[in-house]
Amino acid sequence: MTIDPEFLDELDRFEASLEQETTANKQGERESPSVGEGLTFSDYRRYAPGDDTRLIDWRLYARTEEFFIKQFEEERNLTVHVLLDASGSMGFGDGETKFEFGAKLGLGYAYLTAEEHDDFRFSVFRDRTDRLDTGKSTRGEVLALVDRLNETVPDGETDFQTALEAYAASIRSRSLVVVITDGIGDLDGLETGLASLSRNEVVLVQVLSPTELDPDVGGDTIFEDAESDLTRRTYFGGRLAEQYRDRVDAFVDDVATRARDLRLTHELVTTDEPFFDAFATIWVD
Repeated sequence: MTIDPEFLDELDRFEASLEQETTANKQGERESPSVGEGLTFSDYRRYAPGDDTRLIDWRLYARTEEFFIKQFEEERNLTVHVLLDASGSMGFGDGETKFEFGAKLGLGYAYLTAEEHDDFRFSVFRDRTDRLDTGKSTRGEVLALVDRLNETVPDGETDFQTALEAYAASIRSRSLVVVITDGIGDLDGLETGLASLSRNEVVLVQVLSPTELDPDVGGDTIFEDAESDLTRRTYFGGRLAEQYRDRVDAFVDDVATRARDLRLTHELVTTDEPFFDAFATIWVD
């Protein structure tokens, strides 16, 4: 792998533009503070002299003629979980592979999450997940992740269901889960795995090579399966090429439909897109 960490420096400019776009909304929230803002309701307790009267639940008083105070718990910081497909098919690409492009997208999430003083977790997965971060959630940790990702070789097949279900069971706090994959494999398993994550906010980023969407080949061609040793020699052109493109379009639509049915966000990006254009498409602030 050859991920160059210099692209992280330019995320500072991206962050600055995001702050300009969201200042109005965030400022609006600050201009009308209320008791319990940023807090999660926990329980009631009886009012005692000296308690903040703004915390009295007047609707409950109307029903019971007794004073009760609302109690709140501080919301935990958002944890961002990046799950990057490291199966063999992700090693495909013209110039930049799907794995490299997807890794940069995931690193972008990790970097901006650290800048916002939230926590991130970064893992790769095949038939199980392997966590790469050490829990520090800092810029230095993101740089260390670049080295670990450059040492990762995409190979083998993906078991979406097993990997994602096991990971979902480990999540214990309010979370955003970013799943980055080409989606190649058992789509029923992918759907089941995503469903297990759906109690969180989930962004499914589907990364494909432009060559996969529209192969620039013709005539007698040998096709290789990136996740196995299978090859197939055929004449690619005319009706067969048209059928191939129809099947690829149907595949992408199928993945998008399954995500939509689970009420998840699905974004398709291709490895020939400018990185920051692609990242702006998938970023959820």
